[in-house]
Amino acid sequence: MNQHSFFRLSPRLASLLGLVAALPLIARAQERIVLSSPYLHTNDTVLIFTPKGYKSGTTSPTLFLLHGWSGDYSNWSTKVPLQEVSDKFGFVIVCPDGFYNSWYVNSSDPQGMQWRQFFDLELYPTIRERYRTVPDSCFITGLSMGGHGALNIFIDDPSRFRSAGSMSGVTDLRQTTLSNSEVSKVLGEYNVENKRFYIESAINRVEKLRKSEKLLVISCGYDDVFCGHSEEFAQKCRKMKIPHVFLLTPGKHSWTYWEFALDLHLTLFSKILKGENMGY
Repeated sequence: MNQHSFFRLSPRLASLLGLVAALPLIARAQERIVLSSPYLHTNDTVLIFTPKGYKSGTTSPTLFLLHGWSGDYSNWSTKVPLQEVSDKFGFVIVCPDGFYNSWYVNSSDPQGMQWRQFFDLELYPTIRERYRTVPDSCFITGLSMGGHGALNIFIDDPSRFRSAGSMSGVTDLRQTTLSNSEVSKVLGEYNVENKRFYIESAINRVEKLRKSEKLLVISCGYDDVFCGHSEEFAQKCRKMKIPHVFLLTPGKHSWTYWEFALDLHLTLFSKILKGENMGY
């Protein structure tokens, strides 16, 4: 058959193909989208995993999963089999690029990354529209820098989420070895006059959740160098009667722990979603 040849479909085959075309589309298990953002002054690449059997145009539970310092949008997926995780729990998993050192905040420099504005005005609306995300089945968590980011984004507007979590979260930007060397690149020089280190720290903002009945999931390995951050954050939640689960288990600041912690968080998020017994 030469390049000008063609074939004719039988009526039966044409009918079958028409039937298949009419069925709901099964979305690709993994999708990469790129958002050109004026708030970031660059592009943000977002990696999205959809669970087995996911149909485009339908609503599924969604998890925004944030990486840690020095990572990028692919960090979680290169360390953890996220497609298996998505299939296991039935969650759409969204991994945006928090970049090497954004701390998921708005930079003090107007020409720097305004990451929270990007999330509020571009990323969240895009995912909501594209994947039919609804607040009642939307969750957010992350590791280390991403744990801090997840808590802060939740505190900004809890109405967008069902629950939030933090794995080994750096909840106080003043109490990290990166304050002078890295966080200062985003919030300005680290000194007593610079109040943004206090104002932007999740542990100093959690009081905004006093009237919230939504459960937080805070976890850390007790051998983690940042374990004190999670303990202090949980203590403050207890003092303010903010509902939370605090999970302290063996583990260091490592991917071995974070893979374990992600399973824990999604197990609890699934129970929250189903309205199952959470112990109170």
